[in-house]
Amino acid sequence: MLPDLPRPASELRPGMVRIALIFSAFLLLVGCGKGAADKTKAAETTALVPVEAATAAARPIDASYSGTATLEADREADVVAKTGGVLLKLLVEEGDTVRQGQVLARLDDASPRLSLTKAEATLRKLEADYRRADEMFSKKLLSLEEHDKIKFDLDNQRAVYDLARLELSYTQVVAPIDGVIGKRLVKEGNLIQINQPLFHIVDFDPLLGILNVPERELNTLKPGQAVSMVVDALPGQRFPGVIDRVSPVVEAASGTFRVTCRFNADAQTLKPGMFGRIDVIYDRKQDALAIPRSALIEEDGETAVYLIVTAAPPAAETKPKDGEEADAAKAAAVPAPPVPTLQAQRRVVRIGFADSEYVEVRDGLQSGDRVITVGRNAVRDGTLVQVLDAAPAPAAVATDAEKRP
Repeated sequence: MLPDLPRPASELRPGMVRIALIFSAFLLLVGCGKGAADKTKAAETTALVPVEAATAAARPIDASYSGTATLEADREADVVAKTGGVLLKLLVEEGDTVRQGQVLARLDDASPRLSLTKAEATLRKLEADYRRADEMFSKKLLSLEEHDKIKFDLDNQRAVYDLARLELSYTQVVAPIDGVIGKRLVKEGNLIQINQPLFHIVDFDPLLGILNVPERELNTLKPGQAVSMVVDALPGQRFPGVIDRVSPVVEAASGTFRVTCRFNADAQTLKPGMFGRIDVIYDRKQDALAIPRSALIEEDGETAVYLIVTAAPPAAETKPKDGEEADAAKAAAVPAPPVPTLQAQRRVVRIGFADSEYVEVRDGLQSGDRVITVGRNAVRDGTLVQVLDAAPAPAAVATDAEKRP
């Protein structure tokens, strides 16, 4: 019996080739998967969130309260007719400035003037009668009763005369207050009735703005404090004023109290009915650590900011590689992008004074800290960021200029 001899290489080749092909395909799939993962990791590393930032620094800041109000006149008056008659003459028009006691219109005075003339004639007759009666009474030629009756008639006629003179004066319509004619309600030739409105006068100086302030501010707002107002109709202009009075009563329904602010302004500028915002400054800090209000976030009942800090670089991979696999990895390696160095860090802060643009930070930040002001809603604690408002270095600008043809 002959011993088994090795088979020819031609008989083993098909199976070995099959195994070699399967093993090669496995290595290829593993290599492709690792390359895709590396690319995904690199893409995630370079996905920076663009933000804008501001630096916490010391600056003056005011403690203030802001509210909206509609301006109204301190004094207004409806001018009404005190007697009837035809309106003969209008002496003022809408927009005219008038003084207290100035004649605004004239009514027909023919009938009141005749009544005054008649009352005056009767008065003169009774005065003469009384002089004769007084002389006779002194000579005991007239009784006391008759003397008193003549005196009574004289006093009564004097009242009639004064009334007739007053009725005549009513035909001249006068301004009850200083101000500006806001409305003219009648025309010349109209038949005017007693108590009919003729004009509406508005006193523009001062104007009042009434704020409904939450009760928590009751101890901070006092009469005499300075205020300023910006109205929608006159953008860019700020009008100074003062708190005129503060109501001591808090309305139970709204939980607010009334604060009346006075503005002494030219009638050509501010007018009743204008709507605007009133700022009341009740305290000031000269060197408060402040940041823009836009940096604040309210989350979970806390006030916080996103601080920009330097991120720690990722640890380098140290997995050993040898043989052909290591050589292939080195040959296929792509230079890694620059590692980002900035990230967002959530920081709880305690705030103090605040105005329309800035807020004081009493705890949680230091001078020089940078906080995110734009883009804060797109980041979380640890998010890698790119600050867009960072100025380029002068050297880089010069190099770019040198490269231009």
